[in-house]
Amino acid sequence: MKSIKYFGLLLILPLITMALTTNYIIEADAEKGKGVPSSSYGSKNKGIVCGDRLCSEIPGDKDAIKNEKPVSSTVPTPKNPSMTSPKSEKMEDKSMTTMQDQTELGSVLKLSRANVPATIPLHQGFYNSSDVFYIITDSSEQKHVDLITEQQGWKVELASLLANAPKEALSTTYLFTNGVKGDGIHGFQVQVFTATPAQTETYSALTSHVHVTWNQGATPVVLKSEQEIMDAEKSGKITLSPLSVVINMPQIIWPEGQMMVKEDKTLSDDTPYGGGQILDINTKEMTVTFVAHRGWGPDGKSIYYIVTDATPSGPAEMMGVTSTPTSAKLIANSAAVDLFQFTNGIKGSGPMGFQPGIAAGAPGDANYSPMWRIFVVDWKDPTDAALLQTTDDINFYANEGKINVNLARPMDSDHIVNCPFIDPFQ
Repeated sequence: MKSIKYFGLLLILPLITMALTTNYIIEADAEKGKGVPSSSYGSKNKGIVCGDRLCSEIPGDKDAIKNEKPVSSTVPTPKNPSMTSPKSEKMEDKSMTTMQDQTELGSVLKLSRANVPATIPLHQGFYNSSDVFYIITDSSEQKHVDLITEQQGWKVELASLLANAPKEALSTTYLFTNGVKGDGIHGFQVQVFTATPAQTETYSALTSHVHVTWNQGATPVVLKSEQEIMDAEKSGKITLSPLSVVINMPQIIWPEGQMMVKEDKTLSDDTPYGGGQILDINTKEMTVTFVAHRGWGPDGKSIYYIVTDATPSGPAEMMGVTSTPTSAKLIANSAAVDLFQFTNGIKGSGPMGFQPGIAAGAPGDANYSPMWRIFVVDWKDPTDAALLQTTDDINFYANEGKINVNLARPMDSDHIVNCPFIDPFQ
């Protein structure tokens, strides 16, 4: 019921229409802060199903994911068959397996393994001398992708677009390049954060970084706060070097609290989005287990994603994730990419109770980002609803006047969700 309330909120609160016909989708200008046009949304890595290792390195999962077909109780047929593109017809033929009377049951599409557990390494850091526990999912720069992936034994995705995020949408983290040996990214002491979710006006899971280097002749000690770092710099003990890299480091536990853990830990294809996104936090084993949700990339291939934080506060609370007002700064920035969710049509395992959503970028694409600008898609006549699996499908039906595509504005506010795409089977 919580998920119903959340997605009902998206429906009943004002939506600002951005004239989102195919003209908007195709003519969006990334250089002017409109994001990446969907005419360039096609995946450049045709071998990827979900992340770089989901299908290539996990025994048994390649065939399982590649060959799985959504199960449908009903396949809706558009009133005018000529309105269906050849690509859509092929996808519907491949995706649907069962036909029943639509008037009796309605259209239903359920993806198998729509919700699965994803166990992710935890890292420990400091904020004002207290412990912070967090995960690392994405980096704007390949060097840190490779470094962190090797260190934590869990794949970090390259999200080059994060480098475009404005300063106002970032918090700052200090990384140590020498000194006291430890579990930090570079093999020395752990990272120091400048904000936690308790500092709502300054916290962001997206972090800019400053290298901390102990000067020759100085005696290294563990620094646990920004103030201690500033004092050490002032006394000539360390040198600070800002980096251009942006890393997605959502905090799971901080001094004043932690992310919500689901009470009902049983996962099924019908598990609702409400009530939290985490199944377990284990600070002894240094792992956190998220619910990974299944959807589609821009070219119709399967993807899985987790949800860590969102703005505004209403949707964040309903999903049980961290509220991050700073993310609103990305609404017109190319660091955020479009994610399309459906408000009617074919019922299914999507977050609003209908078919799964479609992302405008996927891991391996130049325009992948974990930060998603949410659009809602609704069929003007739900009886016309067909299964859409690609951004080309969305363009086609928008151009034909069959669907409306609008920017989601829950609470009459900018809506950005941090949904890193991951491989839950690694």
